[in-house]
Amino acid sequence: MGRSPPSRVPLVTLIAYGLPALPAAVFGLPLLLYLPAFYAVDLGLGFTIVGAVVLAARLLDVAADPLIGWAGDRFDTFYGRRRPWLIASLPVVLLAAAFLFRPSAPVSAGEFLFWAFAGYLGWSLMTIPHQAWGAELSSDYVERNRIMAAREIFGLLGVVLAAAIPTLLAALDLDDPQRSEAGDALHALAWLVFILLPLAGLLLVAIVPEPVRAAGTAAAAGWQAGMRLLAGNVPFRRLLVSYLFNGVANGLPASLIVLYVTHVLRLEAYLGVFLIAYFAAGIAGMPLWLKLARQHGKHRSWGLAMILTCAAFALVPLLGPGDFYGYLAVCLATGLAFGADLTLPASMQADAVDVDTAAGGSQRTGLYFALWAMATKLALALAVGIAFPLLDLLDVRVDGSNPEGTRIGLGMLYAALPIAFKVVAIVLIWNFPLDRATQEALRRQIER
Repeated sequence: MGRSPPSRVPLVTLIAYGLPALPAAVFGLPLLLYLPAFYAVDLGLGFTIVGAVVLAARLLDVAADPLIGWAGDRFDTFYGRRRPWLIASLPVVLLAAAFLFRPSAPVSAGEFLFWAFAGYLGWSLMTIPHQAWGAELSSDYVERNRIMAAREIFGLLGVVLAAAIPTLLAALDLDDPQRSEAGDALHALAWLVFILLPLAGLLLVAIVPEPVRAAGTAAAAGWQAGMRLLAGNVPFRRLLVSYLFNGVANGLPASLIVLYVTHVLRLEAYLGVFLIAYFAAGIAGMPLWLKLARQHGKHRSWGLAMILTCAAFALVPLLGPGDFYGYLAVCLATGLAFGADLTLPASMQADAVDVDTAAGGSQRTGLYFALWAMATKLALALAVGIAFPLLDLLDVRVDGSNPEGTRIGLGMLYAALPIAFKVVAIVLIWNFPLDRATQEALRRQIER
């Protein structure tokens, strides 16, 4: 018989659990933000080819996610269910960082595809067990917000660090004249990953306990019965679709921000400032969203955050060249809302796993977070797959000689299209059926 995890997780455990998210973000941000434009422009592969390669690598990686989640749930080792996969992820991520962030020109599309897939696969081996581990640290509706917030705060700190690297290199006059600014940043970020990731991973596996399976859930459902339980989990299906639409809405501006700031606002020198402001606002806003979630529920609080993002993006068409303070205000508002995007859906996902566990799903947290990771990657792949071919259709010129119509089209891709995806996510999540009272009833049923 197992025992339930404690309702309150000690601070030391929270820090050790959340810390690996910092180097993971230092590795993950360039995959989303810097790498597509770097390979398309600096290395000359072109927007269409890079968009196709990123989409293909993401789709290949997505196929591995359910296997990673299932294996983590299925195999109990002397060292736990989650630790072995996290340890296995380290060499994969380090190798991918070495070859992706420090390429030797010229680079073929095939090479880019191979190492992009390796990077995404290493990310999966690291993040799926990490998220599942966090969801199992507590069964309490509110405490799960605290656990997810700890991980995401460290993740945002890593993102701020990664975003600040280009500015720091320029300020300290450490630029290499033989590399572009993006190449310099990627080179420095690779070294940060080499140093920080092994240290954070060691602290995680040494300090954070792995809770045993919840009472009464040791016997796993058969494959067919398990799939029926999964298909019948209405809150999970609804949450996943909403999360997918919101992920595409977030991925579009993330993949286009470099081009938008450079060719529409013509403020490329301030890109690092905008990114730091965005992610710093995300960190500062997390206590607000945690408080709102305690008082009004996770789903309504998340919906309010998405509405705030839509309102801020609606102002983007009013901006033009040199509008520093206007765009800074947009970054602060959308960054504030992004803190909710990071914390509340993952906490709601942990609650949705309780629906499956109560119905006999054997606490399949890893499988559920694998499907969550699939939705994340599919959203980001769709964002790049949608945006980059449209850039070619708009005839975006990297030399900056873009006509007014092209700049307007780029601005619409950056802000108007994400609003449409956000609206669908808001409609789906506003009356989410799994609130605090329902989740607490599920936990009582599981304990019985």
